[in-house]
Amino acid sequence: MLKKFLIVILLLIAAPFLAALFIKSDYEVSVSRTIDRPVDEVFDYLRLLKHQDEFSVWARMDPNMQQHFTGTDGEPGFVSAWESSNPDVGKGEQEIMAIVPGKRIDFALRFIEPFTSNDSAYLTTEPIEDGSTLVTWGFVGHMPYPTNLLIPLMDVESLILKDLDSGLANLKQILERPSAPQPE
Repeated sequence: MLKKFLIVILLLIAAPFLAALFIKSDYEVSVSRTIDRPVDEVFDYLRLLKHQDEFSVWARMDPNMQQHFTGTDGEPGFVSAWESSNPDVGKGEQEIMAIVPGKRIDFALRFIEPFTSNDSAYLTTEPIEDGSTLVTWGFVGHMPYPTNLLIPLMDVESLILKDLDSGLANLKQILERPSAPQPE
């Protein structure tokens, strides 16, 4: 009887590790939104990484987080580093890796706390015939075995997608505000 009990306990302990062998480690999510502004105006705003503080859900979680910047914003090599006591924000940095003017910005995301991870993100802009812009914000992540078990358990992709979508909604609101009256 004790032997059967120990086998059952062992199987219960091993089951998540066995399941993780069959769960993907890489994931990618993206969301798009139309912004009623010309592509050049939208892209010029997005290329400045510091502007993400105005629309990103994560930046808004801790307005008191410490930030440090290195390089020239809007150019490859610019790094925005952050540190927060809020565990949902943590510590890390984002670097502009590549820019295709008017079309795409690629970022490296290096998370340090509360977990270590090297992921990537991107923003793309595409002109629409009516003079508006389709903006797509994407995130590409990796969770190594056995932590990849958290991808379906925590529904990681949906959580990130929700935050990206909220960020694009904030971006739309910011960029579509009526301009202040111009002096004559």
